Amino acid sequence: MDRKTINAYLALAVVCVVWGTTYFAMRIGVATVPAFLFSGVRQVIAGVLMMVLLLLSGQRLAISRRDIGRQFIAGTLMIALGNGVVGWAERYIPSGLAALIVSIMPVYVVLIGYIAGTDRKAINVYLVIGLLLGCVGVGLIFRDNVADLGNSNYRYGVLAAFFACFCWAAGTVYTKHRPSAAKTLVNVAFQLTSGGVVLLLGSIFLDDYSQLATVTSDSLWALAYLIIFGSLASYGCFLYALKHLPPGLASVYAYVNPFIALLLGYFFLHERLTGITALALIVTLGGVFFINKSYRQKAKI
Repeated sequence: MDRKTINAYLALAVVCVVWGTTYFAMRIGVATVPAFLFSGVRQVIAGVLMMVLLLLSGQRLAISRRDIGRQFIAGTLMIALGNGVVGWAERYIPSGLAALIVSIMPVYVVLIGYIAGTDRKAINVYLVIGLLLGCVGVGLIFRDNVADLGNSNYRYGVLAAFFACFCWAAGTVYTKHRPSAAKTLVNVAFQLTSGGVVLLLGSIFLDDYSQLATVTSDSLWALAYLIIFGSLASYGCFLYALKHLPPGLASVYAYVNPFIALLLGYFFLHERLTGITALALIVTLGGVFFINKSYRQKAKI
């Protein structure tokens, strides 16, 4: 295993842990701040800070017009329609459930890649078993939440989370197969900024600004945490992992994040955690194992 691959696995580990905490932080943030405004401010500040840090370190923001367009598309799919919509969904559903819905994302990645013809050779029996176990894990979680679907806001939150998951998966496949010639951190800066701008524009039409009268310090601290760790640190790690690992493998963080989100929600937000949830975690971990085995098997061929 070469150094770049080792670094990619380390970067993926950071994403697995830190992004698991972002669901908890987003839940706190959007409790008193309009959801799209909250996410838009977070991403624009993170993107601009990234550009400033790059310039202060002596690097140039060298990127072509074509690659700027590609980062705008990726930023819109992953940052605005993916992350931003999940933030909105968390106004109505528990943070752990939002993370679990997003855990189905590797299924979307494989299906989109297969339909688009970009990753058909990646499918094998281990990958299929892993994805099926991931779906079973999500299904077990829903067994605890069927009654709540009668609440319209809860139902809209669930549908929004599934939509956001699909958009993130589409952005993942697009980024992998429409690579930019610019450096990874430059791509991060442009994706964060462009996605944040789209969110701010959407906020004008979708948010209720009367909430701003009741903003709490907890929401502001959550915003600061998400800017520094959720965006600046981990998003760069995600793009690095995506660049050096297969897209299906780079997306397994979506299986690890729910475990962290569920535990944080249970201990600090009093969200429900049952025996069925524990079984779902075990099943989903099995999915992670088989997906990893699938890509290791492919690498040996």
